[in-house]
Amino acid sequence: MTMHKFSNAPAAETLQAWDRTHQLHPWMAMDEWRSYDNMLVDTADGIYMWDAAGKRYIDGPGGMWCTQIGYGRQDMADAIAAQVMKLPYTSPFTNTTEPSAVLARKLAERAPGDLNNVFFTTGGSTAVDTALRTMQYLNNRRGLPEKKLILAREKGYHGSTYLAHSVTGKERDQSQFDFETRLVHFLPDVNPYRRPDGMSVEAWCDAKVADLETAIGTLGADKIGAFIAEPILSSGGVIVPPPGYHERTWEICRAHDILYISDEVVTGFGRLGHWFASEELFGIQPDMITCAKGLTSGYLPLGACIISDRVMRQMSHLGEPSGYTNGYTYSGHPVSCAAALKNIEIFEEEGILEHVRAVTPHFQARLQDLKKFSIVGDARGMGLLGCIEGRADDLEAERQLGAQIDAACEARGLLVRPLINMAVFSPPLIISLEQIDEMFGVLEAALQEVQDKLTG
Repeated sequence: MTMHKFSNAPAAETLQAWDRTHQLHPWMAMDEWRSYDNMLVDTADGIYMWDAAGKRYIDGPGGMWCTQIGYGRQDMADAIAAQVMKLPYTSPFTNTTEPSAVLARKLAERAPGDLNNVFFTTGGSTAVDTALRTMQYLNNRRGLPEKKLILAREKGYHGSTYLAHSVTGKERDQSQFDFETRLVHFLPDVNPYRRPDGMSVEAWCDAKVADLETAIGTLGADKIGAFIAEPILSSGGVIVPPPGYHERTWEICRAHDILYISDEVVTGFGRLGHWFASEELFGIQPDMITCAKGLTSGYLPLGACIISDRVMRQMSHLGEPSGYTNGYTYSGHPVSCAAALKNIEIFEEEGILEHVRAVTPHFQARLQDLKKFSIVGDARGMGLLGCIEGRADDLEAERQLGAQIDAACEARGLLVRPLINMAVFSPPLIISLEQIDEMFGVLEAALQEVQDKLTG
């Protein structure tokens, strides 16, 4: 690997000081403002990253669930550079470009059912915001201004814009930001790990489906516009709902004229071995799918809300002519779309979806084997997506356990995503069997160290 250094780059200590003084990072603890030190990442290649001191790390979280094709792709850099020189930008309000038109076609071809209409956004949050606003626009067009409530799930995460934050149900993340409580109703946790002792997974599924039916009966189907759901609740701790849950809830939504929005920002683009997971793995054809992250493998920001023909027909053929007044300066950005097209090309030429399906059994077997540690309460996942949940007595103990596991992994050269008492991993999809063993070998050593300290 070639390490790229700028000869006039400031020293690491200077960069850290500037970062502390001037840069506000996402989710930064404000009581630690100007006292934190984020890892200064210098370069990356494949599944690995190097810090400013030259230490190598396995990128367990895959950036932020997104570095599907891995780092250091010269072919991606060339595609981006070529589009920059050809046409770096044009207004999406009045113009189109070859990259955006071709990408829209390719997404429509890969999305399930009649999801043939693509609205490009700047990322996952704005894709979700677009989906929810589209529901509001549709029901205004239909003459149903009261049909605007949104059903969402506890532990779900959908983004940081006002609407996306409002439908996010991570109750243990105390937020001092405002959010819209009048428009959302949360369904209880669907995590099978949390089911009562003695209850079967099938009975748990029945109970979770009943939660949806109860909410519709209580709130009224005439008041509910949409149900938004991740196929796997990723930031909530890689929660895989019980078998049959998705299909049954989708059928209920259809029966009650409630739009089903599948948030595939994490599960789309190969994380589970398919372009999209909704139909291939869970048997549903949503009214809308949101995607981002793996769409460009993190090389450039881009998101998309993919809308069904059925929804588009209703919006188009009702009432007086009306503009779809939703948009962003960087919708369909030609350079970002060029990156997404190269990403799809790499997926197909290198058989990345097939590779994910081939290595998934080994990845999941190594994951399940971590249950042998007494400090691990649960190990769960699907595809190249995994989580271990630590066992502790209370929230503070859970936070300490999660921090210890994170530190032990980092010391050994493995980055995981710590979520209170959980460690989440979603490595680049190009990860090999040998690298999977390397990653889990480090994780096992870290868990053994922490367990020994706690049981001492």
